[in-house]
Amino acid sequence: MAARRTLLLGINNACSTPICSISICIGRSRIASKHLQIPRTYPLSSSQSRFFSSSRQRGLGASRSNNATSQPVIDRTRSKVFHDADEAVADLQSGSVVLSAGFGLCGTAETIISAMVRRGDSLSNLTAVSNNAGAAGAGGLSPLTKSGQITRCILSYLGNNKVLEQKYLSGQIAIELCPQGSLAERIRAAGAGIPAFFTPTGVATFIQTGGIPTRLGPVDPITKKSAVLEGGKPRETRIFNGKTYVMETALPGDVAILRAWKVDEAGNCQFRYTTKAFGTIMAKAARLTIVEAENIVPVGSIDANDVHLPGIYVDRVVPATVEKKLEIKKTRPSDTGNDSDASNTSASSNSSTKPEALVRRDRIARRAAKELKHGMYVNLGVGMPTLAPSFLPSDVKVWIQSENGILGMGPYPTEDEVDPDIVNAGKETVTLVPGASTFDSSESFSMIRGGHVDVSILGALEVSASGDLANYMIPGKVFKGMGGAMDLVSNPNQTKIVVTTDHVDKYGKSKIVQTCKLPLTGAKVVSTIITDLCVFQVDRIDGGLTLTELAPGVTVDHVKANTDASFVVADPLGQMD
Repeated sequence: MAARRTLLLGINNACSTPICSISICIGRSRIASKHLQIPRTYPLSSSQSRFFSSSRQRGLGASRSNNATSQPVIDRTRSKVFHDADEAVADLQSGSVVLSAGFGLCGTAETIISAMVRRGDSLSNLTAVSNNAGAAGAGGLSPLTKSGQITRCILSYLGNNKVLEQKYLSGQIAIELCPQGSLAERIRAAGAGIPAFFTPTGVATFIQTGGIPTRLGPVDPITKKSAVLEGGKPRETRIFNGKTYVMETALPGDVAILRAWKVDEAGNCQFRYTTKAFGTIMAKAARLTIVEAENIVPVGSIDANDVHLPGIYVDRVVPATVEKKLEIKKTRPSDTGNDSDASNTSASSNSSTKPEALVRRDRIARRAAKELKHGMYVNLGVGMPTLAPSFLPSDVKVWIQSENGILGMGPYPTEDEVDPDIVNAGKETVTLVPGASTFDSSESFSMIRGGHVDVSILGALEVSASGDLANYMIPGKVFKGMGGAMDLVSNPNQTKIVVTTDHVDKYGKSKIVQTCKLPLTGAKVVSTIITDLCVFQVDRIDGGLTLTELAPGVTVDHVKANTDASFVVADPLGQMD
């Protein structure tokens, strides 16, 4: 542990501020639950101005060192079908912005990525835009990260790409973190010719203030500290109808790479299930789009009603020769009970070692299930929230939404049902219930930000008496990114946010606090807090907690002793089942 060093990042880091390094994390900051004392608006920075100027001059795509004459040629008169991926990437230019589709390893263009790696130093200084950075090993963008061909990433989540994490810490690569829904909408906006938009996602967080550094300097071998060479970009804000929004700019690319199930010779694409998460929107946002196809078919083989991506957005088609990868395989027991991986998801698998923890978890999940009514559309965070549906009465059915593009998510599959093209937001294999639908990430987060989801149940690191939520990182520990968490809490007036959490952490410290000390996921967003000890209702408008239910055997005094926030007690006071 003595060798472990911590990267502490504050909100107002100057470019020369020395910081410690080895794990990505954010320093404790006064941003917490206080009002942000920052300007309401920000002019476009010089880099943003150059970006838009370059985009207008070149049509679409981010600025790069190469001039327009060196760009890949799009020849409408020739066949879109290329012999292989090596031929299709032969004229890609160093300095390009690459939009890499996929969610985790689901739908990633492994064949094209392998061909880009083979280009070596002749294809370098790339900016990669992707929801995830790939997995530990060879999946996704990991090969391009290891080879050093990528020098900048724009992501919502780092994933398990340890090489990328270390390159960021040592100053070898820049990383811009962006909430998942905002990332999807920035890409969609680029394809639609919209330069910018306002969103509630990220208000009152490090996204608004630019508190997450983008590029670090090398670690000083003596001081073990790094300088912030490039800080995060604060967002312009504007108030509409009394609510604050942040401005996000469109995110176009020079080239998009994606994988599709079936592609005809005209470039029309058909995707399977969750592989379409970022594929369709990225293809529309790039100057050049290359698709690797599992099946290349003649024109007319795909019915017009089954085309997910029209050929106008596709320039090159190559055969997919690298086998698709499965990131996290989770299964449930089959009817015969012979599935070898069934222990992956068994709720009782740890009952012999952690009976008390399981009892607490089930108590919380059982109470959370009461927040779900028949016919509701719900989104469940990873971990404890996913247990709630298992406690629903048999006559109560809900539609589970997964932010990577599922409405009607079912349980884990049996061994025979495993399909690498059907995964949940945790990159785990799942199934679909009858009546389910799949769609891209832009559509998914329109449901979320638009308030069409009735209830979202999330975990927490801290929750304040005003409903502020901190649940995506802890100072001093590895920071992976916010993923879709900030989007999920962006419309609490229409989507009820319920937090399920142990009342205290493993050190006995209360997670229910008067004011959050950890960086926020969202401010004044939580309506109900369910812990192993009790249930609180939150006044998000004026602030304040009301204790409404106690767990069996728990007293009000016990709750007071374990809560770092003031609260009032309801009369009558209910009891958790």
